Amino acid sequence: MTHLGIVALALALLIAPIAAQAQQAGKVYSIGYLGLGSSFEEPNRTAFYRGLQEHGWIEGQNFVLTTRFAQLKPERLREMVAELVQRRVDVIVVQSAEAALAAKHGTSTIPIVAVSPADAVAIGLVASLARPGANVTGLSYLGTELIAKQIELLKEAVPNLSRVAALSNPANPTHAPRLRAAVIGAQRLRVQLESIEARTPSELDKAFATIMRARVGGVLVLSDPMFAAEARRLVQFASASGLPAIYGFRNFVDAGGLISYGPDFPNLFYRSAAYVDKILKGAKPGDLPIEQPTKFELVINRKTAKTLGLTIPPSLLLRADQIIE
Repeated sequence: MTHLGIVALALALLIAPIAAQAQQAGKVYSIGYLGLGSSFEEPNRTAFYRGLQEHGWIEGQNFVLTTRFAQLKPERLREMVAELVQRRVDVIVVQSAEAALAAKHGTSTIPIVAVSPADAVAIGLVASLARPGANVTGLSYLGTELIAKQIELLKEAVPNLSRVAALSNPANPTHAPRLRAAVIGAQRLRVQLESIEARTPSELDKAFATIMRARVGGVLVLSDPMFAAEARRLVQFASASGLPAIYGFRNFVDAGGLISYGPDFPNLFYRSAAYVDKILKGAKPGDLPIEQPTKFELVINRKTAKTLGLTIPPSLLLRADQIIE
């Protein structure tokens, strides 16, 4: 090769990546969002957008968001995934274990960022937290590990508690391991656990009647998208029945529930934006370790406690991140 030929080749090799970067810089990426509920709820949506913006992603400029919602019908999730695949989104963000598993079943090529599915390894979503493998990564919250702590907090608020109803959704794949953990946690505290199930909103009234027949002194509501959507109904039942209850989502306490203890979910969505950023810049999801929560919130509704005739111990109030008066 002549000297001029070598120079021409060197220039071509130099210019090619610059041109490729310029092409990528002008691309508008498509981010898919799949939810089991009916909307991308606040404040999770705002936290997610804030995270994206901090990484330079502006909706309408370099990305568009394509959403699909199953309206609390898990059987529709695979259909929703197929629609996102057909639209050739560049990455799919999912909330809930059901949505994450449906996305994994529906595509082995499009990267998936799962936000808040409990116990990602136990439900078969990923091979391990350190190296998820395949096309899935994201943030998994400690659903099973938190159960014993939630029972402990309820027992601390209600010292004479001896029987607790654990309300679960058998359609949620994370609830079986959590119920097993709840049984162990309750036994350690010498509390008898009564397992009550509801798959759909229409089954809640039957579940409420079963709880009343069980003559329990408190209720543990396992974290679940359907229960979260029915928060006011669950809180109203607990209030009308005079039953102290603990929840995994703070929106229950905002609606009048007694206590919530769980991860800061908006923070999980904020952190998920970093995964989307890395993936859109070329990282393989299977090489990105699954992260777990770093922030947990204990929220107590003191007004509800007074209505129930409870005096929350000062030691518990001191540990609360927020007290609603």
